[in-house]
Amino acid sequence: MSILLIPVAPLSRAKSRLENYFSREQLKDFTISMFKDLGNTLLNVDCFEKKIVYCASDEILALAGKFNLIGVKEELTDVARTFDTVISGMNDIVIKKFNANGTVIAFLDLILITAENFYEINELMKNNKLVVCPAIHSAGISIFGRKPPDIIEPCFSDPDIPSLSLLLSNAREKGIEEIAVYDSFRAGFDIDIPNDLLLAYEYLKIFDLTHTYTYKFLKNNLKSSLQKRDATNNRKFKSLKK
Repeated sequence: MSILLIPVAPLSRAKSRLENYFSREQLKDFTISMFKDLGNTLLNVDCFEKKIVYCASDEILALAGKFNLIGVKEELTDVARTFDTVISGMNDIVIKKFNANGTVIAFLDLILITAENFYEINELMKNNKLVVCPAIHSAGISIFGRKPPDIIEPCFSDPDIPSLSLLLSNAREKGIEEIAVYDSFRAGFDIDIPNDLLLAYEYLKIFDLTHTYTYKFLKNNLKSSLQKRDATNNRKFKSLKK
């Protein structure tokens, strides 16, 4: 069995790309809302040997226990670290502390992900050395599974090459053949920029997730809604103030 890893940025800087849309206090509440929803989903997932949350914020680590998640505290340093360094540090801890033979990394902002998605990913891990789910907005990664956990380095911090493209290129160079690409809209939808917030609000309604903490937060805090910019183009939107 694999170990599920959930890295969560410190609440003081979580979802920083959205700071031009939400205040820091709102972003803290948004992060906690997403964490609670993910925790509730994971209460229905028992296919992983352990489910670990890696975060420097005590508030997140305290919440982790309420969802039967193991909290591991990230030790912050004065030196700025890349996201790849954070991921590698988390990975090293679970290899040494929990003797992990496989890890699956899932991110906090996968607000549509289901318990079934996690079971399907775990099944793919049984017969593959690398399992990735593409992020739907980019050539990025929303789920990242490795067996063994150090078979390949993470590829999230390159300034020029999207993480999915770089990861698969590196895997080919290393001769890794057992690779599964998990194709899922719900596991691949993440939130990085303001337009993602507006889409998230609509998708949460479409998938009947209006009971979630994330939906309630967005309903109370969104300052705008989506409208097509061009009647003939479904890919361009403009934000309308509420």
